[in-house]
Amino acid sequence: MKFAALVAIVAEELEEPAIDSAKNAGAGGVTILSGKGIGTKEKKTFFGLTYEGSQSVLMFVLEKKLSVRVLKQITEDLKLASNSKGVVFTVPLEHIAGIDREQVRKFESQIKDDI
Repeated sequence: MKFAALVAIVAEELEEPAIDSAKNAGAGGVTILSGKGIGTKEKKTFFGLTYEGSQSVLMFVLEKKLSVRVLKQITEDLKLASNSKGVVFTVPLEHIAGIDREQVRKFESQIKDDI
């Protein structure tokens, strides 16, 4: 079985919708990190203070085919193709340890359902 890490970097207000979307597409657990980004546009200022929007970094370890399904679902549900509120990508994983056996069984079941 091949695995991929799916990373979604979204505006903080889209964190819960992104997680719900991923879970609806078959994802299990998620690791959530807080962050802030520096874009190409100038930051907004208000009374000399610079506003930098907060972002959430969501990381999922998924079976490779499932990662594509989850990526498409998040992109569609959050309308990421038409706004700049986030980015989603996958990275292939070569070596992995510590993944929950129940999660592996769930991945195997989803693969069987796809066949």
